[in-house]
Amino acid sequence: MDFDRTIAALEKNGYRVTCFATAEDAARYLEGGITGKSVGFGDSDTLRRMGLFERLAARNRVVDPQHCAAGKSFTDTARECLTTEVFLTSVNALAATGELVNIDGTGNRLAGSLFGHQKVYFVVGANKIAPTLEAAVWRARNVAAPRNAARLGLRTPCARRGDRCYDCASPDRICNGMLIHFKKMNDIDMEVVLIDEELGF
Repeated sequence: MDFDRTIAALEKNGYRVTCFATAEDAARYLEGGITGKSVGFGDSDTLRRMGLFERLAARNRVVDPQHCAAGKSFTDTARECLTTEVFLTSVNALAATGELVNIDGTGNRLAGSLFGHQKVYFVVGANKIAPTLEAAVWRARNVAAPRNAARLGLRTPCARRGDRCYDCASPDRICNGMLIHFKKMNDIDMEVVLIDEELGF
């Protein structure tokens, strides 16, 4: 994948971009750069694989729907993530033309990436890069969503068959909303942390 083209497009769209050869390098960078903050996580397999909850929790107050505190539900925890100083999430696809694409069932990841934080980090593995916006949307729907549904053990056609989106009406459906970041949102510092490894779905 042409990282230089992708980086140039992201920077043209207003994002700060940092690149790392490995997930460990990126995790050390985030660990060193985020201290003394309230930090919210979008529900992300990428962040989980990088061990970022444990690493950042050493010097920050971290709120993550995958690590709900005693007595708190997923919804309560996800809502609290929307009020933190810093928000970390990944994307389902990144177009080499500079757009970020996410699909969500509950909306917490989408909402958290839009407004209210001092800083938002998008942590993205190289496998998420698609050559065009159209290809990125296709990837989000037909690669990322089915794999996420299967990971969560949901009863959807895409999870059972693992091949594509069926635009189903299942109560377990996780692709209820799609967000395309065409450019960086106003008044928020947004950084794409690009990693030259396969991470997440």
